[in-house]
Amino acid sequence: MSAKPMRNDVLKDRLSRSREIKITVTGRKSGRAISNPVWFVFENDKLYLLPVQGSDTQWYKNVLKNPTIQVDAGGAKAEVKVIPVTDAKQVSSVVEKFRAKYGAGDVKKYYSKFDVAVLGEIR
Repeated sequence: MSAKPMRNDVLKDRLSRSREIKITVTGRKSGRAISNPVWFVFENDKLYLLPVQGSDTQWYKNVLKNPTIQVDAGGAKAEVKVIPVTDAKQVSSVVEKFRAKYGAGDVKKYYSKFDVAVLGEIR
């Protein structure tokens, strides 16, 4: 057995117990690594991210150019390839997942635009 699945088991465990993770994206202009703390939902090996300002969010714009992000959940790290979600129905489903986890009030307080989401898979 290789060490990689084991590491992802630790990551999945941390994701299941965390409220916030750190993502690191590659700057679309600078090429530099940029880290941000973000809220997320982890369900059935899928990692859902909701940019706070929707498609205007800087890290989201960076992901469009470089779709591989680094995820850090309490020290357990992995590189994850992500895809943008722009279908209104799917984005709405992600928003509902966030409301269920963080509460509708906090989602309303911190998120200003619900036009995109980001999806990654952790195997």
